[in-house]
Amino acid sequence: MEKTYYLPAEWHKQSYIQLTWPHNETDWAYMLDEVEECFLNIAREIASRQPLLVVAPNFPEKLKDFPFRRQIRFVQCPTNDTWARDHAFITLIDRHADPLLLDFCFNGWGMKFAANKDNLINRHLSGSGILNGDYTNCRNFVLEGGSIESDGEGTLLTTSTCLLAPNRNDTMTRADIERYLIEKFNLRQVLWLDYGYLAGDDTDSHIDTLARLCPDHTIAYVQCTDRNDEHYGALLSMENQLKTFRTLDGDPFHLLPLPMPDAIYDDNGQRLPATYANFLVMNEAVLYPTYNQPENDTKAAKVLAEAFPGREIVGIDCRALIRQHGSLHCVTMQYPESVISL
Repeated sequence: MEKTYYLPAEWHKQSYIQLTWPHNETDWAYMLDEVEECFLNIAREIASRQPLLVVAPNFPEKLKDFPFRRQIRFVQCPTNDTWARDHAFITLIDRHADPLLLDFCFNGWGMKFAANKDNLINRHLSGSGILNGDYTNCRNFVLEGGSIESDGEGTLLTTSTCLLAPNRNDTMTRADIERYLIEKFNLRQVLWLDYGYLAGDDTDSHIDTLARLCPDHTIAYVQCTDRNDEHYGALLSMENQLKTFRTLDGDPFHLLPLPMPDAIYDDNGQRLPATYANFLVMNEAVLYPTYNQPENDTKAAKVLAEAFPGREIVGIDCRALIRQHGSLHCVTMQYPESVISL
């Protein structure tokens, strides 16, 4: 029987969701209690609904009395940091075969940060027996999960500023990279977003901070309506480009604008890349980041409820995560249902 592997959408039926837990040897050391509280909140919302995979050098102390402990599978290994979206496996599935667990090279978002330990996490996971699937070595290509969005039907959404950044795959042209993606993920089209950025972003504009594919040919995206905001011009250009994108049937996408959070700054006055686009789709819920901005937080929830009808929309305070320039989607990675090893 012919195998037809494809990259499922995030809303495809899932098994595990991975969290790579913060510890004293990560950049979170100076605010570990605060960020662990955020991780506990995320873990609680995940594990109350589906299995949770935790990766860390040691089992987190704060999970020892966790109410959903039976839902946790733990893999012990060294880690640099916590951004599972970008160092975890990217999974391809087929109805008639075991999943393919694709292990791409993670180089710290273009060699900005140490990633030597994180780049080996998938090897540890592969040898743990926790994941069902065939390990697939793709380490000759640099790719982070946060840089791509799939609708599960052959369309991939990405940003040119990230995938074409010279600190990733600098020997390849845009045409080379598009060919590689189409072949690797069995795609029918790649949509390149050329505009949009967030101040303070370390990723060269990951797509999951700007625009997200949703069911029924919908894209939820960050909209800036304040002409005095530094993001206004770039995000308006992004919005206009999104209007030109077409589905495989030739129809425009249904566009749902997410609000722009009010500016959040670090202790040095640098603006942080807060975004409501960094949400996680689960089997029965959508977890989305909140920033203690009741009006904006509520608006974002309403948009996501329209994008994902039938799923519970759950806000989690992610002000701790944004202090290291990431948010909720960045610290999680979902695995399709066939990946769970019983």
